[in-house]
Amino acid sequence: MEATTDQVKGASDIMTPMESSSSLFTTIKENVSHINELMHTPKDLVARIITVGNSSHVCAIVSMDGLSDKKLINEQVINKIQQDYLIAQKESQKESENGSRKQSEKESPPSYDDVIAELMDRVLSIHSIQRANQWDKVMQALLSGNTVLFLEGMNEVLIIGSAKFPERSVEEPPTESLVRGPREGFTESIHTNKALIRMKINDPNLFFDNYSIGKRAKKDLAVCYINGVIHPDLVAEVKRRLDSLDIDDAPESGIIEQWIEDSFLSPFPQMLHTERPDKVSAALQQGKIAIFLDGTPFVLLLPTTLVSLIQSPEDYYERWMIGSLLRLLRYGAILLALFLPALYIALVSLHQGMIPFKLAFSIAASRQGVPFPAVIEALLMEVTLELLREAGIRLPRPIGQTIGIVGGLVIGDAAVQAGVVSPIMVIVVAVTAIASFANPSYSAGITFRMLRFATMMAASTLGLYGIILVYIMISLHLVRLKSFGIPYSTPFSPTFYQDWKDLFIRAPVTFMTTRPKFLQTVDEKRTSKKGNKT
Repeated sequence: MEATTDQVKGASDIMTPMESSSSLFTTIKENVSHINELMHTPKDLVARIITVGNSSHVCAIVSMDGLSDKKLINEQVINKIQQDYLIAQKESQKESENGSRKQSEKESPPSYDDVIAELMDRVLSIHSIQRANQWDKVMQALLSGNTVLFLEGMNEVLIIGSAKFPERSVEEPPTESLVRGPREGFTESIHTNKALIRMKINDPNLFFDNYSIGKRAKKDLAVCYINGVIHPDLVAEVKRRLDSLDIDDAPESGIIEQWIEDSFLSPFPQMLHTERPDKVSAALQQGKIAIFLDGTPFVLLLPTTLVSLIQSPEDYYERWMIGSLLRLLRYGAILLALFLPALYIALVSLHQGMIPFKLAFSIAASRQGVPFPAVIEALLMEVTLELLREAGIRLPRPIGQTIGIVGGLVIGDAAVQAGVVSPIMVIVVAVTAIASFANPSYSAGITFRMLRFATMMAASTLGLYGIILVYIMISLHLVRLKSFGIPYSTPFSPTFYQDWKDLFIRAPVTFMTTRPKFLQTVDEKRTSKKGNKT
């Protein structure tokens, strides 16, 4: 269906005011009417017109109900302008009289510039005040919860920081719980998240480069790094990709991740997302970049490597032997989650001679009466497990836990009793499920679950040769993949032996004196030889 010329013209008329960056009007009536026109007369727009002290100047205080702090506006804006302006004006008059400039208030009424200066310097006791004279800045400030002060006769306004949104408190992140470590996580407020990082890194070289993204829903975005540690080329590359953002809205940091990642065809995440301030702090001090987005507790860390997906903050909080053991268990769990069902299928279907004699008889006895081949049996159980996992996430927490535990036990037992699957298959699927939960990265866990089905299909057709071929294909892909110019398989390939002390095992803290070599940081040293004596 084609649109007529009038319809297209009407649509452009509607869009033009919102995209306009023209200057403000000089009268309050025109300015307030224009705001109502742009927003189609919203019910939550509050405009209060008052007189500035005992002068002849009139001002309008405009804010959005529900987005602004009413108490702050009443006490620190309206009350100050109505009462404290007169006191400030008298004090200013006394100062001018002491400077041999004696003129009465009637002979020399305050000008518009004098009123603005008086309000900013003496009357309004709010730390965030700025001037603006363009409609795009005024509308963005108003819709962000700030208060706009119009003065009659001036095409310039004061933007007063009065935003107050509903905000949840700092809590432990449910997706990244630790036995030993800080019990704090990011919130949906970018200002709170910045403060949490400032508390952990009290370094003046900690930079936050601020952006405003989204053509329709303006969102604050911040690129965080430590100047003097990070490589300048990495910062420039991240900013170049962020400058290419051309979207209406970014409701979650995952949108940013998908826009600026290197390869959208790769199943592996090329950026880490986390809710833990301690994890972000450690990454920044390594020489990485963190991207904060207002409205989400998930912060992006980049660049990332395959090894970063397996590391956990708890590896460093425990002693090095305990941390190394936990990391080795994690590596083994990933191998089990990726290859165990495929190995079962290959050995049972095509390579029975490789199974020990007693174990082969045990498997054969357990599979007696099962009508499906091993691959169909494994696919049925794996798909059922994925359905239970997804249902457990989407349902309310108490019900979800019940579905996950009871559903798995009931379905598994019923399937064995009905002769649909063998008991050994239930054991293989259960061990695979437990191993997949050992990965600290949720996105990486989904990746390994996807690849598990590929290894299962290859094992059903080519056996162990198929598993080896899939492993080679994954390895080739990892070697070719990059994350913001950093090879994904680092420090395996290219090899940085200096970084191997934080690879399979975690070396003692006294040995880890340098930052990762592959990041090419400006300051390579983490510690000084003398230490910090206080």
